[in-house]
Amino acid sequence: MTDKTDIWYIIINPNAGKRRGSKDWHLIARLLGEAGISFEPIFTEHKHHAIDLTRKAIARGWHKFVVVGGDGTMNEVVNGIMEQEDMEPSEITLGMISIGTGNDWARMFGIPSDYAGAVETLARKRTFLQDAGIVRYYQQGLCYKRYFINIAGLGFDAIVVQKANLKKDKGKSGIMVYMRTLLTALTSYRHTRTTLNIDGREFSDDVFTISIGIGKYSGGGIMQTPDAIADDGYFDVTIIRKIGKMDIIRHFRMLFNGRLPEHPKVTTCRARKILIDSVPEIHLEVDGESLGHSPIEIEILKKRIRVVAGEDFLSED
Repeated sequence: MTDKTDIWYIIINPNAGKRRGSKDWHLIARLLGEAGISFEPIFTEHKHHAIDLTRKAIARGWHKFVVVGGDGTMNEVVNGIMEQEDMEPSEITLGMISIGTGNDWARMFGIPSDYAGAVETLARKRTFLQDAGIVRYYQQGLCYKRYFINIAGLGFDAIVVQKANLKKDKGKSGIMVYMRTLLTALTSYRHTRTTLNIDGREFSDDVFTISIGIGKYSGGGIMQTPDAIADDGYFDVTIIRKIGKMDIIRHFRMLFNGRLPEHPKVTTCRARKILIDSVPEIHLEVDGESLGHSPIEIEILKKRIRVVAGEDFLSED
């Protein structure tokens, strides 16, 4: 029987980053070997496969995982960790070598984008216990749940992700594809009348988009929750109310420079539990994965996932 104490179970998405998962795996494997990292690799074969692979691996005794892929693959592995009942999630260690499109989770945790730097980070084994979120939502009349570790987006953000993912399925990906999708979606999207209950305080408004963040980044470097702290037991919530399209374009830079909360149409707060309903239905994405629609319930789970973080991030802690 394999001793899994110091061996990493590596889940590779071969299609991530325009199939870089498949093309570059031999290079990543060589770097891992040179760093003295023992591992067992497995490739995903279809959407949601990483969830099942993770659950089964934990049942066999694996407790150290590395994702070679993007934010979507990381989200699937997190859901496999959170759904299983064989081990406490905080006893499992999760690392990442990014090859996706946005890589927003890795950006938050200071994991280098180059393979050698990411492998060096993994070899240091310096970990951080971060929060997770659980969201309950509806799709075709049925209620589902999903876990996430970066950001949940509702409204305009969810529509952009949905359209960008459709392009990704056709082999078109990258930050510029996402930006073009964002700008073209502005021509058709309208606000929704949304009711929010934030830790027991309820209010309604015309809402353009909502970001609920454990991490700071989404969409390949956009900062809609720039002050988020990943282990404080709170979501950072950014609500952009009804806003004109030219106003968005004029202040587009605010999405990247951390000054979005200064805009007069923006409301921010911190929350542990959020209930959301809307007319018409408001749509949802988490960690860049399109899900369903309202009514939606989102709740924080404090210090639930142990992750390997970069040295720069840990030195700021």
